[in-house]
Amino acid sequence: MDRSEAKKIIEAILFVSDKPLSIDTMREVLTEKAVESTEIRALIEELNAEYGSTGRSFQIKEIAGGFQMLTDPVYSKWIALLYKKGPDRMTGPSLETLAIIAYKQPITRSEIEAIRGVNVDRILHSLEEKELIKTRGRLDAPGRPILYGTTTEFLQHFGLKSLDELPKLKEFQESDLEFIKERERARLLNMETGKVTEPRQEGPAPDNSGDTTQEEKVHGPEEVAQSN
Repeated sequence: MDRSEAKKIIEAILFVSDKPLSIDTMREVLTEKAVESTEIRALIEELNAEYGSTGRSFQIKEIAGGFQMLTDPVYSKWIALLYKKGPDRMTGPSLETLAIIAYKQPITRSEIEAIRGVNVDRILHSLEEKELIKTRGRLDAPGRPILYGTTTEFLQHFGLKSLDELPKLKEFQESDLEFIKERERARLLNMETGKVTEPRQEGPAPDNSGDTTQEEKVHGPEEVAQSN
């Protein structure tokens, strides 16, 4: 077997593929070379070592059950300029819903809504359109509600080999989650007054004993004293 030629073939097919290639798929391509799975993995490691030693802007990563050639995230700005495309970001509510599905799958719509406290029909539809989630059967319960789970595209989108690579929930702090930040920035609009109010703060009720009374606001403190 010509190792050098096999390595070039692996590099070529990874270069042109727009999705991760499994070891089995690469073995099928290399049938004539009779390359074993362990050898394919070793050749990929050699390629990555060469890329690293020469400071290349890309590498081969193992994600979503296969291998894919990916550019270094540091160059995403220039790639976005090439394709005239803005950052591919989801809203806080979408990320919150997707996180719930990722950690609790398979899960029904009503279970998601019980956690989030809002209707998620539109968000689920959007996540399905992005192919980040899909239906995974139905729950054996009255009404047989649909169960949702993540997809291989979800793993590919976030650069994960498997769901086992998801960060442990205990590693998170609320300040790390963008949707929490958005919620903290939210303001409430009073439709009658047109004024914006701050979100309600938790904690003991303020001591208003020294505040001006409503009667004093209307008549003035001296008038109230005289009337008493």
